Amino acid sequence: MGRTLPSITQAFLQEQEAFARFRRALRRSDQLVLDQLFAASRQHLAAAAHAAHASPLEILLLAMLLEEHKEVARLRSLLELRPTLQVRSIPAEVLYEGADPFSRKLFIDRGTTHGVVLGAPVIGADGVLGQVTRAFPLSSQVTLLIDKDAAIPVLNARTQARSAAFGGAGGDAMELRYMAANADVQVGDALTTSGVDGVYPPGLPVARVTAVERRAESGFARILLAPSASSDGVRHVLVLEPLSQQLPPREDVAVEAEKPARPGKGSRR
Repeated sequence: MGRTLPSITQAFLQEQEAFARFRRALRRSDQLVLDQLFAASRQHLAAAAHAAHASPLEILLLAMLLEEHKEVARLRSLLELRPTLQVRSIPAEVLYEGADPFSRKLFIDRGTTHGVVLGAPVIGADGVLGQVTRAFPLSSQVTLLIDKDAAIPVLNARTQARSAAFGGAGGDAMELRYMAANADVQVGDALTTSGVDGVYPPGLPVARVTAVERRAESGFARILLAPSASSDGVRHVLVLEPLSQQLPPREDVAVEAEKPARPGKGSRR
């Protein structure tokens, strides 16, 4: 018979305890990495209960290897994505999630010292995650798309219609607001960044339509979305330079800058 879940859990804890002296001998930074590996391996306890012919240590190492392989795959996806971007990007690591239960925010290990600016888009391997809303010298706060205060202009890849997606729809969902009840929107439609806001480059995956409720009496439709990129378990991201910073100055601003300065009242003619 296979091991039961409680016995596997106890075995994992015993193996972790056996590494206690080894852990104390490590540098602080390496201790944190080891703790992350142990924490990641515990996600596979249910599957480990079915590994009847493997020792607890073998299962522990296999679980760690599985998590690291997943992380390598995510990093590879980011590296493959980077050359396709038309804007400059800064790789960053997620430090922790915000503690406020009424908002959805992440903190990353890159700040103004590294070139991060307010409003910078933040993306993962699967699409847009959010936007930098606070920038400090060595870190930044990222407000996720699913936050109640988040909004992003989007383009329907099927119809090419522009609209706006908002967070705060409940859980990890988003929604399209102010859409007519007869709007041409279907379940499964893919939404990408439109590129018209001067922040996000065009064509980045944002979300997919999961539900459309037509409300003829109100004149609007309730359209729910699932974000393309999930923040759960994400460890590495790319911070993009806002599109507006790579555009030429507006014509009226450029003309104003070229005007000669007016002489002061006390100057001679």
